[in-house]
Amino acid sequence: MVSISLCMIVKNEEDVIGRCLASVKDLVDEINIVDTGSTDNTKLITKQFTDRIFDFEWINHFAAARNFSFQQATKEYILWLDADDVFLQEDQEKFKALKESLSSDIDAVSMNYNLSFDNEGNVSSLLRRYRLVRKDKQFQWIGAVHEYLEVGGKLLDSDVSVSHLPLSHDHTRNINIYKQLVESGESLTPRDTFYYGNELLDHGHFEDAIFYYETFLTSKLGWVEDNIRACFKLADCYSNINDKENTLSSILRSFEYAIPRPEACCRLGFHFMEQFKNYEAVFWYNQALVIKQNPNTPFQNKTFTTWLPHLQLCVLYDRLQQFELANTHNELARSFLPNDEKILHNKKYFDRILNKGNEKL
Repeated sequence: MVSISLCMIVKNEEDVIGRCLASVKDLVDEINIVDTGSTDNTKLITKQFTDRIFDFEWINHFAAARNFSFQQATKEYILWLDADDVFLQEDQEKFKALKESLSSDIDAVSMNYNLSFDNEGNVSSLLRRYRLVRKDKQFQWIGAVHEYLEVGGKLLDSDVSVSHLPLSHDHTRNINIYKQLVESGESLTPRDTFYYGNELLDHGHFEDAIFYYETFLTSKLGWVEDNIRACFKLADCYSNINDKENTLSSILRSFEYAIPRPEACCRLGFHFMEQFKNYEAVFWYNQALVIKQNPNTPFQNKTFTTWLPHLQLCVLYDRLQQFELANTHNELARSFLPNDEKILHNKKYFDRILNKGNEKL
């Protein structure tokens, strides 16, 4: 069985660090914590799990801190987590099985990263990230912000998931780092250009975000998945400034990079739905349900393949007075969100309408 070092960078994580380490302590052989300047009880809590605590002076560069944390590992493999990540019980068992069966010729293992959950506790948004890597390969982190781990060799996609369960978030940290990079005259990589656009969008700077997304896309140097996401982000920017023409063209622009994604289909469905072009909207929401995505697709938002298109089709078929079909789609939406108030309201509405129709018979 392989041996594993956990490597983490932390700062002022007293609210979540204990939860994280409790979920992983029985899965790894060593825990390395790199503290970048905590002023709360983070170190005190961490000492309950490990004495391997290292200090690193924060220099506004996440990759530098993560690479330092990897240097502290002494085991065969390195696992990395953030303080607000956890392994849920089911994934702890899956991780143990992976550890027991993992062949030592595997260089890097990817895991799903569960980013958000619906009201029923189901994963609604996720991506895949390489979480477990051989130490001797000396893979490096790259990027001051939104850093990524550059891996290669023999890769494995596992069925293990890490769940992101934040209690709070520093909303200004990343955008301030990017602003400092730009103001210093440092050139942004295509990836950083994309992520800076994301930060600007999140902070409501729509015109500036459009500039950086356009810069990113016209460079033709981006990863295809980021290109597609940039098109959707552009659509969000234009929607926020009420530019419907460019909103639509940005959605369609995503077709340049791959077959239509379910998210694009739902966005187009909504575009036509707003105009009461009901049949066109029905077509696109049905397309969202028909398209089959690879289960290991790097970015997935299950909203666009589960309850959302069904709920919108319910509304559209109701408009068209096709109540049986509308009810069918409402029930399909309810299979994903059984306690949603809107869906339950719809159920009562259709029960009343359809029962009246049966009484006439």
